[in-house]
Amino acid sequence: MRRLVLLLAVLVLVTGCARTTVGGTAVAQSPLDAASPFDQEQKESAEPSESADPDEDLDTAPIDGEAQGVCAKLKWTDLPYPGAKADTPPSQINYDSTFDQSCRWTTKVDDVEVGVSLRFREGRAITIERTTGEWDVKERKVTYLDRSDDPDVEPSCVLAVPYEGGGLGIIVIDSSGKFGGVCDQGRKVAEVLIDRETS
Repeated sequence: MRRLVLLLAVLVLVTGCARTTVGGTAVAQSPLDAASPFDQEQKESAEPSESADPDEDLDTAPIDGEAQGVCAKLKWTDLPYPGAKADTPPSQINYDSTFDQSCRWTTKVDDVEVGVSLRFREGRAITIERTTGEWDVKERKVTYLDRSDDPDVEPSCVLAVPYEGGGLGIIVIDSSGKFGGVCDQGRKVAEVLIDRETS
């Protein structure tokens, strides 16, 4: 009899646990550069956007054309990540329709995705919604947001710089810890692009 009571108690307990639900949403590995932290220029469109997040399809979005303009000025060999040749094109081009140019270089290092993305807007500055500080880089004011310790996102740094009469946004994402601080990486990218601005 005791065994029967004990068995029934275990069954009731297991059934009760099986019906317990935990609040919240499932967390998947978010794609690099999942949402633009830059000010958004509203563009009118006859059709509603299929996705609220322009970077949602990171793994499936194809390269759209050849790297031109700002995107042609940065090479894989300017980045600290191993494995790619200088003439290897960016991972994605023209993926963010809210900017005149956009491109991204991403790779995996020890199963961790790392990379840099650029967004450029002609004739108008790009600003960051909030900033951590600013640097004077080659006589150019570069504002940045250091998110390396932000628990809500991948370790990243967001930078904005006046560029070619418009604005340039740079995002570096790197949780590998192998290539120096994310903002130091972003500053080096800014230096390279400022040096090549008129070329």
